[in-house]
Amino acid sequence: MQFSERKNTTRWIIIFSSFLIISLILWNTYTFFQIFKNEERLKMNLWASAQKTLINAGENTDVELPLQIFSNNTSIPIILTEHDSIINTVNIDEQIVINEQKAASFLFDLKNENDPIVIEYVPGKFQKLYYGNSALLNKLKYYPIALLLIIVLFAALVYYFYRSTKIATQNKLWAGMAKETAHQIGTPLSSLIGWVEILKADNVEESTTLEIEKDIDRLLTITDRFSKIGSEPILEKKDIVEETLQSYNYLQSRFSRQIEFTFKSPETPIYVMINPTLHSWTIENLVKNAIDAMKGRGKLALEIQLENHSVKINVSDSGNGIQKNQFKSVFEPGFTTKKRGWGLGLSLTKRIVEEYHKGAIKVLHSEVGKGTTMQISYKVK
Repeated sequence: MQFSERKNTTRWIIIFSSFLIISLILWNTYTFFQIFKNEERLKMNLWASAQKTLINAGENTDVELPLQIFSNNTSIPIILTEHDSIINTVNIDEQIVINEQKAASFLFDLKNENDPIVIEYVPGKFQKLYYGNSALLNKLKYYPIALLLIIVLFAALVYYFYRSTKIATQNKLWAGMAKETAHQIGTPLSSLIGWVEILKADNVEESTTLEIEKDIDRLLTITDRFSKIGSEPILEKKDIVEETLQSYNYLQSRFSRQIEFTFKSPETPIYVMINPTLHSWTIENLVKNAIDAMKGRGKLALEIQLENHSVKINVSDSGNGIQKNQFKSVFEPGFTTKKRGWGLGLSLTKRIVEEYHKGAIKVLHSEVGKGTTMQISYKVK
């Protein structure tokens, strides 16, 4: 418990630190942007002063400095106006300048970027200097967006790596637990087989030993199921109707008569590539889950339908039902509505159907208080 709490605390510290670092980078970028923007404003003020000096220059006026200021500006676009008419442009594409409509549109954009600088070259006479951001400033403006995109992509990559690692760890845990379970069951099972042989030798009533042998065979099947988890199962071309009916008949004979069982399927065989042992486990999990939902009393229907190139197996019950927002959650490990149990049945069923048999499983329909229909889909061979 302490380790889990420490792990969560560390995780939150990392998240908070990451958020703080990102905030500092963005704030720092914004500060740089404002500094460069102010510097460009100062340059434009110098340019405006040089323009004023040049307009008022006489024969003996030294214009070398104003001209040098003009020549130093190679990146900031400028439009100079007088009485709202464009009289000069700097660092603007000629194709824009010669087109009156494009020039007017470009001027409108500059007006929205920065406040104009008013040049009063003689009392009562004014020119207005409109300027835009330099290419460097524009790049800096979009830098935070690029940075955020990089951070999002990096976070997505980390999440994908973390999720893949977690799934791989869960798969190893699944396989390890399953194989260990098969191993643990195998030891007493061997002993039970020996005891049955002793009972037969002692001429115990045949019906008694026959029932014990049926349960031993069932335990052997369960052991075989668990041993297949974590390894690639061998798929065989089997009649899905016959294989499902076998599991159905076994389960029907083992449960209370308070459950009303019905089975419906096509009369002709439907061949599908399946592993018989794992398929019977799938049907058993769905049927047991349905019976648990009905608390051991109600109607359970199993129906097989052939649709185009796929076969649908529907398991319906008259139990408590599932809320719509839980349709996907029921297949997650640990999800259960029961007071007892680990909530692994449907998660394991989904794994068998989708990963081993390349099929699909879903909650086809459910209504709270009326029941649920689970559906498995396989491709017909």
